[in-house]
Amino acid sequence: DGWQRERPDEWLSNGYPWELIRPEYTMPVCVYGHLRKNYQPGRGDEDVWDGFQVFEAVPYDVPVIGYHVNTVNMLRLWKSQPSEGFRLDVFNQGDYVRAVEEKNWAENVSKVLYPSDFTYAGKELRLIQEYFLASCSVRDILRRYKKNHSTFDDLPAKNVIQLNDTHPTLAIVELMRLLHDEEQIPWNRAWEITTQTFCYTNHTLLAEALEKWSVDLLTRVLPRHMQIIFEINHRFLQQIEIQLPGQSEKIRDLSIIEEGDDQMVRMANLCVVGSNRVNGVSALHSELLRTQTMPAFDEVYPSKFCNVTNGITHRRWLIKSNPELSELISTHIGNDWKYDLNALKEFEKLSHDKSVQNAFLAIKKAKKEELATYIKEITGYSVHPDSIFDVQIKRLHMYKRQLLKAMHIIYLYQKIKDDPSIEMQSRTFIFAAKAAPAYLIAKSVIKLINTMAEHINNDADVAGRLKIIFLPDYNVSLAEKIIPAADVSEQISTAGLEASGTGNMKLSLNGALTVGTWDGANIEIAQHVGEENVFIFGKRTEELQKMREEGYDPRKVAESSQDLMRVLEVIRDNDFNKNSPDLFKELYYELTDHGDFYFYLADFDEYIKCNDAVDALYKEPNQWAEKALLNVARMSWFSSDRSIQDYSDQIWHLEKTPIDLDQALE
Repeated sequence: DGWQRERPDEWLSNGYPWELIRPEYTMPVCVYGHLRKNYQPGRGDEDVWDGFQVFEAVPYDVPVIGYHVNTVNMLRLWKSQPSEGFRLDVFNQGDYVRAVEEKNWAENVSKVLYPSDFTYAGKELRLIQEYFLASCSVRDILRRYKKNHSTFDDLPAKNVIQLNDTHPTLAIVELMRLLHDEEQIPWNRAWEITTQTFCYTNHTLLAEALEKWSVDLLTRVLPRHMQIIFEINHRFLQQIEIQLPGQSEKIRDLSIIEEGDDQMVRMANLCVVGSNRVNGVSALHSELLRTQTMPAFDEVYPSKFCNVTNGITHRRWLIKSNPELSELISTHIGNDWKYDLNALKEFEKLSHDKSVQNAFLAIKKAKKEELATYIKEITGYSVHPDSIFDVQIKRLHMYKRQLLKAMHIIYLYQKIKDDPSIEMQSRTFIFAAKAAPAYLIAKSVIKLINTMAEHINNDADVAGRLKIIFLPDYNVSLAEKIIPAADVSEQISTAGLEASGTGNMKLSLNGALTVGTWDGANIEIAQHVGEENVFIFGKRTEELQKMREEGYDPRKVAESSQDLMRVLEVIRDNDFNKNSPDLFKELYYELTDHGDFYFYLADFDEYIKCNDAVDALYKEPNQWAEKALLNVARMSWFSSDRSIQDYSDQIWHLEKTPIDLDQALE
């Protein structure tokens, strides 16, 4: 019916041949319980975690094999299970439900990753999941370390724990608990080891995505951890009051605990306090993180923040996904680029070669034909490979502005309805996305796009000039089909809100031309491939900030553009289905009465003009191909190899260690 519906991904229903269960390393995981006082000689009265509920974590190893090298890393995954399985004694008493109650509860922890946190029960399960994964990983690291070390002095020299956003933040608290409570290391030394071990990668500037957990919930689920967080914050604020005397407002911003009717734990603040390095994932994102999102922390820790721009693995996103283009590259410059993407720069000299351009265009058409076949099979719609394949594939969020693309389509459709004989470059608009289960306004965008598709795709006046495709169940395998076939890469987030993006890199590497805002890694892509080889539009971050400060009035913007006003009215009245006239009114209000927080209306006119330029260039296939080839050839800097090397150089400080397989086997 066009609405998103969530279903479980039963990816293990038939087993997984590569995984190796390691039951010998099964470990208990404790939650809930209470604290009691216990006297320790030399340490006095201490709080001890007691009365907890226990379940087990079973590790599974999956090999991650290097590309034509002798290196295999192991990815360790964890499955939850009850510490005590089927209760036969309870079953024999006739209480059949309680006999399996513990088993069901324990298995739920790893059954659905990140359940909807719209309800209290969902929040509680999500918190337990985050602790489950963090605790298991930290304790496993300590188990391995203790095999060869009698003290923890070298723990930071042998291990770096990189926190990927705030979801694993409890790992900081868990390591403190293990070092201080279980290993009996004094607090100050335990904290020194902890902060030297952790580093934090921030992935978002959105306040809603900077995780916060209520003190009440944390106290209920992890009472000792909550106590440790309070102690970390107390000691941290004591230092800050000395460093920033009398600056109470700034100290409030720095505090790990957010005061209010309900106290909250700011997990991002805890990450910064508990880590020795903090990085963003694009140049703009890292600058905004430092100067706008966390300026007080930058003042307190001036050398802690740095940038590591994201990267992608060309071995998956080009060699595997697009073997035909890979072969074209190798035919002209050899195979060195497969091992070191810097060698891809050699391909740039061929961007002017008409025969290479024509070969590229032939490959692109073949990949579009493959995708067209898949689209027909999945949706029933026929699409023409000669049309522009205009692709927007990413998580569905209002700041990513899939709705702006929908508004562009409505604008084009209205032009056709006004004059059915109008000449227009044909386009196939390909969407693929998932919204968070509780993100209702984003789900409305999905419904709108599907409603538009059903109406426009079947309108005889359109005559194939516009086709809208929303491919369901977006995942990596589907991305591998779409990306090689894309002509246009839509990267149209509100400036200043996209941390980096990696889809933009994958699409550009496959010769799609970027239509994007000056945001995230779009900026660095434009700088590397040349601004003349991408289509940039829209207000810049500083312009939007000024508009916010001066008072942005979206209705005034709408009233100044007749085209924009007509588009908004179509959404308001749901012209695509008169049986449900109020279906998308909330989207209309989001763009008007509710303030247009993501500046759709402010960027609309420029976006239309930008797409006109796309149409004009597409009519010159060799010019298009030249720009596409320059995108391919100049994307070497966005390799994940470079990104990992940056982490090593700036954060981990690792030395390269060649592995001699013959020697290793002796």
